[in-house]
Amino acid sequence: MEQERVPVLVVGGGYAGLSAATLLAWRDVPVMLVEKHPSTSIQPKAFGVGPRAIELLRPVPGIEQELRETWAGIGDSMRMAIAKSLADPNPHMIINDEQEEMAFLADITPAAQVGAPQAAVERLLRFTAEELGADLRFSTELVSLEQDEDGVTALIRDAVGDRLVRADYVVAADGYRSPLRRLLNVPTSGKGELGRMCSIMFDADLSGLVREREVTLWYLQNDIFTGVIVTGTGVGAHVLGVNYADGQSEADFTEERCRELVRIAADRPDLDVQLLDKTSFSLGHVVADTYRAGRVFFAGDAAHTMPPTGGQGGSTALQDGCDLAWRLWLVVTGQAGPGFLDTYDAERRPIGTLTADAQLANLGVRMPPTARVGYPEPLEDFMSVIIGYRYHSTAILDEPGDDGSILEDPRVPTGRPGSRAPHVVLDWEGQCISTIDLFGSGFVLLADRQGGQAWMDAGRLVKERLGVQLTRLVVDEELKDVEGCFRKRYGVSGGGAVLVRPDGFVAWRSPGPVPNPAATLDQIMTELLSR
Repeated sequence: MEQERVPVLVVGGGYAGLSAATLLAWRDVPVMLVEKHPSTSIQPKAFGVGPRAIELLRPVPGIEQELRETWAGIGDSMRMAIAKSLADPNPHMIINDEQEEMAFLADITPAAQVGAPQAAVERLLRFTAEELGADLRFSTELVSLEQDEDGVTALIRDAVGDRLVRADYVVAADGYRSPLRRLLNVPTSGKGELGRMCSIMFDADLSGLVREREVTLWYLQNDIFTGVIVTGTGVGAHVLGVNYADGQSEADFTEERCRELVRIAADRPDLDVQLLDKTSFSLGHVVADTYRAGRVFFAGDAAHTMPPTGGQGGSTALQDGCDLAWRLWLVVTGQAGPGFLDTYDAERRPIGTLTADAQLANLGVRMPPTARVGYPEPLEDFMSVIIGYRYHSTAILDEPGDDGSILEDPRVPTGRPGSRAPHVVLDWEGQCISTIDLFGSGFVLLADRQGGQAWMDAGRLVKERLGVQLTRLVVDEELKDVEGCFRKRYGVSGGGAVLVRPDGFVAWRSPGPVPNPAATLDQIMTELLSR
């Protein structure tokens, strides 16, 4: 039987799989992706891409601009509420003016705020990955997988027949039910399946009920059904999601019943409804107890299935894919030792669990009171989950006295190891950029101007000895600190330096000068990279 060889095999062509393939291909790591469906989704599905996911995707040329243009073609803002129908005169507003309520993000990140639907984002990622050389195979199914000490052998099947693929590592982005997770006997935690929902994609004239150039997301609670309606999705259609009642099955959602449900949701009995597509899916709260099983790494819904209430499921899946890509790149290219890959589970699983629990809490709030028993309380500041989370692993050198927290207020950044490197406005030869623009391709050593040359010399020596991709920059020499806040936000004084990872997280910092910068940095990098 024909056997192909590739460093990384990705199973699943949703958000996690496509982002992993895109970022691996951008880093020149050969990657194959197999997806059993013939193409990416036509349903809008997850709506909106969070700022942290954009930060991880934006180093790939063109992606952020394309996402900005996609969002610009859809609308200017988004409103979210709990209501009986679109015509409810007194909806309980969750977000009344997204632009106004999210304006503070401009002080935290330069990344675009994107409200694009998953269908559009998946198409963009697929096109970009293929342009970068990724081998994407749709209508291709993983049949079996075996691991040994040196790699993974996968049997895949397409319309032509069966073939073997030999890979160093596998990204399991194969969805909520994750056949790979079951095959490898990975246990899970959480409340499990919470119910099923029928997603009805339709076209209808909703003028007078919704605003033009605005996405409307209404959680519906009425005497007939509970669910959600999303309008202005940018895919030429609207979507109504209806929760299955006890005893219901997919057969109950006939075309005529679907039209009737849309009319109830709009509170317009005579509404002309054109059905475009219908699918059913499970709502769940399931978290894998480990994100790694040998050479297989779980991402997206295979790692953490969460209710859609909060809108972070898709963004978290994108972050998983991007996160795995840079870690696998370091190991495949020999910059990091194999043990470095253990940091994926150590860092991403606590955040996946936290996000899933937060969205479960949101679901409880948005359900009828009688159905909320046993649900956690919502977090006071959901933004800390979106962009203020922290990591702890062997790839982070915590400072003495670190409190071990996994959340901090992103509005008041600390710059401490394990936190996202803060946004600082810089002038680079007349061009206004952010520190965020410096991260993505490799490690970055940022040094204070006082004693900066010693750190630059140390970085050059360590880069050459270890063969790592390391950019060395002095703030307030070639980079001008426009607002004079670098020292405060990054927690350094004269002679200090900060080491930032490819994902934009602070790996280590020296608040002030050290006697031997080269020896210090060499020891730090060796430890961080599991060398």
